[in-house]
Amino acid sequence: DLVNDKPIKGLVELTQIDYTLKSLLLFGQCYDVSKSTPPNGLQLTLDRMSLAAAAATEVGEILVQPDGSIGSQDNIRASRDHADTLVMKTAGYFQLRSNPGVWSLRIEENSRGSEIFHLVDGKLSASGQVSQAKTSVERRSKTLVAKDFTSPFNVLLVKRKKGFEKAELYFDEVDSNIVDKSSNETVHVFSLATGHAYERLLKIMMLSVTKRTSAPVKFWLFSNFLSPSFKSTSTFMAEQIGCEVEFVTYKWPEWLRGQSEKQRIIWGYKILFLDVLFPLDVKKIIYVDADQVVRGDLTELWNLDLDGAPYGYTPFCDSREETLGYQFWRSGFWQSHLRGKPYHISALYIVDLERFRRELVGDKLRSIYQQLSADPNSLANLDQDLPNYAQHDVRIFSLPQKWLWCESWCSDETKAEAMTIDLCNNPEHKEAKISMAKRIISGDLFEESWEELDEMVKNYDYEFSQVTNKSL
Repeated sequence: DLVNDKPIKGLVELTQIDYTLKSLLLFGQCYDVSKSTPPNGLQLTLDRMSLAAAAATEVGEILVQPDGSIGSQDNIRASRDHADTLVMKTAGYFQLRSNPGVWSLRIEENSRGSEIFHLVDGKLSASGQVSQAKTSVERRSKTLVAKDFTSPFNVLLVKRKKGFEKAELYFDEVDSNIVDKSSNETVHVFSLATGHAYERLLKIMMLSVTKRTSAPVKFWLFSNFLSPSFKSTSTFMAEQIGCEVEFVTYKWPEWLRGQSEKQRIIWGYKILFLDVLFPLDVKKIIYVDADQVVRGDLTELWNLDLDGAPYGYTPFCDSREETLGYQFWRSGFWQSHLRGKPYHISALYIVDLERFRRELVGDKLRSIYQQLSADPNSLANLDQDLPNYAQHDVRIFSLPQKWLWCESWCSDETKAEAMTIDLCNNPEHKEAKISMAKRIISGDLFEESWEELDEMVKNYDYEFSQVTNKSL
């Protein structure tokens, strides 16, 4: 863990580090030449071209294998051959990942965007002026070549088809009849962590979710800050306990104001890119903090009606009287800004990604973030303050209080109803997370104590080491 392991003072030791290139970044801008504006929300797909198709584009010779050599398409077929994303409002930005090779970029064929737009040739000037080439013809795709670390900035121009000059990219509502609410629908869970201690907590959270949830579970873990050992051991554990794991990543766009502190960078990734972080066929996601243990069935939360809101958060508890004085949102700026709305905790939330994308919530949150982050004293708790501040523009559905219990804010009497237990920091005193976990997550309220869950995780790690050693 290069981020969290620090050298011991006075100890001289040589450490060998091996880096593995997973993918190359393809990014660019997309504009509607009909209006000279970005078609924000337009769904794009990137698919590897067949050898014959690549040859037809006269760039077939750029079939580059991961080692830099030129080779047959079949040799790299096992690599991921598809990616998708949305066009953002700011500068029409889009970002995709690929392996070296020739790729076809197009509008998602089964999307509303494919009914409205087709691709055209043209250019985007340095001043931002969009112009269509006089000899341009309608195109279904644009060929992109991923061959090195300096892939060019790609410009994708689209034009509205005849009869769709005023058409909206998204319908107001989605047909609820096509939403699968069966008990066997996979529950998608998102989380992130950094450092060995939080990776340990994350595995315990994953184990508790899988044990308590009656439907299949798939975890989407943000890979930027996870250690290679965690990725290997968590994948092995997932196979043993019967869930799926996939790792997702995203590069912070240069045009979006960055953060310098690691914790704030993590908070940013937790909230700013929800519309583009997951494949477009993931329609809903539940975020669970790494330091939580789940007592209830997440299928109940998954099937909860959010009453038309794009996401649902749990309001902070107010049942522990001794810490009410620390709830800053009860006075001053926050009290005035909220105007009677609750302040919600960001340790667990559910997102209706279809509505989130359709209502362009990602663009709204990034725009508000860009404004507020100009003041370094703003957004002290970035991942939490941002959605709460934006409530007047992006409605939050307040989840029942039972969905998140935290000892710092919730009374002992309400613990028995808790569906999840969060190890949030106590404003009155400091306590190590592991010590807190052992103390809080034990007793008759739990089918397994935290220490028992921890022991199960250790056993899976040991099994993995045994399997790995045998294969050497």
